[in-house]
Amino acid sequence: MIKRIGILIVTLLFTLTSWASLVDFEMSGPGVVGKNEQFRLTLTLNQRGGENLKLPNLGNFEVLMGPSTSSSSSIQIVNGKTTQTFTFSYTFILRAKKTGKFTIRPASIEVNGKVYQSNSINIEVIEGSSNPTNTQRNRGTQRQQQTVTDQIKKEDLFVKVELNKTNVYKGQHVIATAKVYSRVNLSGFQDVKFPSYEGFWTQDIDLPQNIQLEREVYKGEIYNVGTLKKTILFPQQTGKIKIDPFEVECAIVQRRARRSIFDDFFDQGRTVIAKVASKPLTITVKDIPAIDNFSGGVGSFSIKGSLNKQTVKANDAVTLKIDISGNGNLKLIKPLKIDFPADFEVYDPKTANNLKTSENGLSGSVTFEHLFIPRHQGEYTIPEIPFVYFNPVSGRKISKTIGPFTIQVEKGDDSQTATVVSSFSKEDVKFIGKDIRFIKQGNIRLIETGHTFFGTLAFYLFYMISILGLAVIVLLYRQQAKRNANLVLVKHKKASKLARKHLKNASVQLKQNNREEFYEAVLKAFWGYLSDKLNLPMANLNRDKAVETLHANNVEESLVTEFISIVDKCEFARFAPAESEAQMSDLYKEAEQVMNKIDKQIR
Repeated sequence: MIKRIGILIVTLLFTLTSWASLVDFEMSGPGVVGKNEQFRLTLTLNQRGGENLKLPNLGNFEVLMGPSTSSSSSIQIVNGKTTQTFTFSYTFILRAKKTGKFTIRPASIEVNGKVYQSNSINIEVIEGSSNPTNTQRNRGTQRQQQTVTDQIKKEDLFVKVELNKTNVYKGQHVIATAKVYSRVNLSGFQDVKFPSYEGFWTQDIDLPQNIQLEREVYKGEIYNVGTLKKTILFPQQTGKIKIDPFEVECAIVQRRARRSIFDDFFDQGRTVIAKVASKPLTITVKDIPAIDNFSGGVGSFSIKGSLNKQTVKANDAVTLKIDISGNGNLKLIKPLKIDFPADFEVYDPKTANNLKTSENGLSGSVTFEHLFIPRHQGEYTIPEIPFVYFNPVSGRKISKTIGPFTIQVEKGDDSQTATVVSSFSKEDVKFIGKDIRFIKQGNIRLIETGHTFFGTLAFYLFYMISILGLAVIVLLYRQQAKRNANLVLVKHKKASKLARKHLKNASVQLKQNNREEFYEAVLKAFWGYLSDKLNLPMANLNRDKAVETLHANNVEESLVTEFISIVDKCEFARFAPAESEAQMSDLYKEAEQVMNKIDKQIR
């Protein structure tokens, strides 16, 4: 027992010592503020017992309040290992006195008799509007949600696609970033339509699911900026390639004009929808100079190759592995041309990719595995393998080689047969050392010469049956064409079937927990049903038109309300915080019931 207590005390002291030895003191604040704007400067310490806090010289800023302190702690136990975290925050309220770019030097604090310094931060102070907020006010009683694109000023809300390059070579990557710039109170996004990037091979860069708005300066004004999507573009044609605009519907919270001191507390405001679109862009793409043995690679790469064995027996399989790594259009690099000896039976190469997308483009490696089988004894050499690619930075071709590779093939067992590898397909079949083929033996079927099928009874029967079959096919086709001539009737009959097909797809996405695909399938089922059942163009469908049409077809008011409610839930859920699987399941059941009820009332 005494021994166990001693071990426990030593472990506790070791843990406390570990906690005390890792001191982190960090300063944070906004990157850009407006002149005379108030903002927070926060200092965070991960240890108890901090004292003698000292701020640096803040001559360019006025301290209005602080420090206000707060603390938090948490304990985690994972596999018997205990981790405890402390956080102490010191917050100051500052105000910028003049414009310019300033550096706040490190602050210092004393912990257990030792002084620690924080990091420094850079803050830019500008003249423009300091608080990007909603400038719109409600006028009269209106619907909770409506489209007000004309009421939002263009300089208060807009979107744009930013390109890191506009003049590139064919195959050279370009980073396209779709951003939203806001000076209003954004609450979410819906119906986002990104450019198709026609003429480019694309690869998306992973971004957090929840869009974080950060402050940036644009044309001398401060905006809350959110990145909606980042895409790597690899142009596949030359000349001027146009990038179409992208569109997004932004949900904006507007508050009513204040009438009493209680308005700000009770009034949650109304949500309005503003549709904005970016401007089209153009990228100039230059052609790559003519290059012999060009692999298709554009970027900066390295290459290495290896054999899995250099001494084998005849009819044993050997693998030549070629790794190409670097940064560029790795997925578009073609397998290299290899001059294998004629006695080798060669199979198509197997390709494997290990790639990562980032702000620097597409990086990683692509691996080609060439499998071949030596058929005869001897020493063979695979000559040097050239790898030629284009470097867009230097504007010239780069040639690299690997090899040569020498293989010693020993005599194999006479009864040994060729190795069969199911994952490779045979490139071609060669007869090596065989200039005479065997004479066919066994029973051979002989056909009488001078005898023809024409004029026989079987010929006339076949002729008559063919004519009758053709007549039946023509008759059936004409009947089907008549039925299909009435497109409205055809769409009306198939509306329920197509809607259930989309709902079935939604059920599949629900089981796979594919959130966005689930809501999109439910929306397609509802809008597609109305379009086909009531002969309405999809382009003219909206909430108002849907309500008007359902009322015109004598659909109960409660069903109309449920229909619009489900559509609203789906549209907002695609860009709202993730819902639980149970909530998605309830929405699916509700959608299925509403669809069945409406179908019974519309005939």
